[in-house]
Amino acid sequence: MAIDLTRREFLKDLGLLGAGVTLAPAGVTGNAAFDWDREKSPGSNRPAWVKTVDKPTTEVDWNKLQRYSEMKTLRHEPQYIDKERNDKLLQIQADNLANWLKASKPGYALRDIALQAATGIGVGQTGLSFLLDPTKVTTPEKRGVPKWTGTPEDAAQLVTAALRHMGAATVGFVQLDTNTTEKLLYSNDPDNKELVISDVAQPSETDKQRIIPKKARTMIVYTIQMSQETLKRAPTALAGQTTTLSYSRFQFMQPRAQTFLMALGYMAMGEASINALGIAPAFGVMAGLGELSRYNRLLTPEYGPMVRVFKLLTDLPIAPTKPINAGLLEFCKACKKCAEACPSKALSFETEPTWEVKGGWNNPGHKAWFEDSVKCINYWRQVGTNCGICFAVCPFASKNKAFVNAFRNAMASTVPAFDGVLKDLDDLLYGNPGASGEPQKDNSSWWQLDLAEYGIDTTQGHRDV
Repeated sequence: MAIDLTRREFLKDLGLLGAGVTLAPAGVTGNAAFDWDREKSPGSNRPAWVKTVDKPTTEVDWNKLQRYSEMKTLRHEPQYIDKERNDKLLQIQADNLANWLKASKPGYALRDIALQAATGIGVGQTGLSFLLDPTKVTTPEKRGVPKWTGTPEDAAQLVTAALRHMGAATVGFVQLDTNTTEKLLYSNDPDNKELVISDVAQPSETDKQRIIPKKARTMIVYTIQMSQETLKRAPTALAGQTTTLSYSRFQFMQPRAQTFLMALGYMAMGEASINALGIAPAFGVMAGLGELSRYNRLLTPEYGPMVRVFKLLTDLPIAPTKPINAGLLEFCKACKKCAEACPSKALSFETEPTWEVKGGWNNPGHKAWFEDSVKCINYWRQVGTNCGICFAVCPFASKNKAFVNAFRNAMASTVPAFDGVLKDLDDLLYGNPGASGEPQKDNSSWWQLDLAEYGIDTTQGHRDV
């Protein structure tokens, strides 16, 4: 009788499934190249070893099953524990947490509890504000313990881990200096409130001003990913929603990050609205998260242009991260693909960046390819979206999974003379829509895709070792 086993079942029977052994015995369906996790089940996007069945593996007696009231669960007033016992348990819980916190028990130290407090914020508590209500945050002082302390390097590791866990793609830090990086702070926020740096003990806000203490010297800069696959549908509304989704995620993330810092015992001044507090691409460049591009936005090594950049100001001393040179700006000199694809011709075709700004919407004092924002916004109005074509066509707007992507990245960072060839190669492999304004990919097909959460790969650029 012939053996009819899948390769996964065969290796499981031999106890070799977790050993990574490659076997192809006679009688086993498939071949040695079969990948059980990547091979798809017929008519499904699930792995081949996930089978569909008529009944669930949990047996159900539908005759006995009745509708259930959620009010019977333990999320409400105790119904299955008497009040005296419940009060005693709550007191034990409070005492244990307090004792473990003071003893810095692993898993219950201040950083752990601060992260728990931050990630536990409910939907009704989210939203953007320059300052969180201090009465809503349990600070170390309220807990009866000293604030968190460590070296600036410890702080960098701590904050990076917390923000990555909350949804940041990359994290960097900039030390504010009166003569340099402090100038990247806005003078006025989008609501026209003046940002004032003052020698005061605590931050505050009035009807006309936001007061930043001079001792708050660390700008935390972080990115949130957008979906490459989605933005390839630019300039449509379908494509644009990956941008709005990243901003929505930011609005959930910032109050959690602020809570985390305040629960450690430090200030946390955030963006009072979208694009507030400081110049995002500039801080991103200074933090080493990427380089400035031809489209005058941040271009990152890990995600290309597929990120949005956000900021948070604190008095926690954190070791700064340095700017980078990954050959990205040099690549932009030879590429010009975003300028070629811009329907409004808002982007520069000049080989070299310039000191001369295009208009009042550009900030003087840095050398860049300044865009004509009037042309850009006019096109936005025409297509009814925030466009995004310049982001979508960038050769670095890739998933970095193909050999050619790794080859491009390595060559761009080491052999600038090859950049023009790399651009031509990108045109050959991925196409060049020119200034047609047409999406690179079909919009209707997006809805049939089996994308990851948020349409992004959270492992890209990172590895859990």
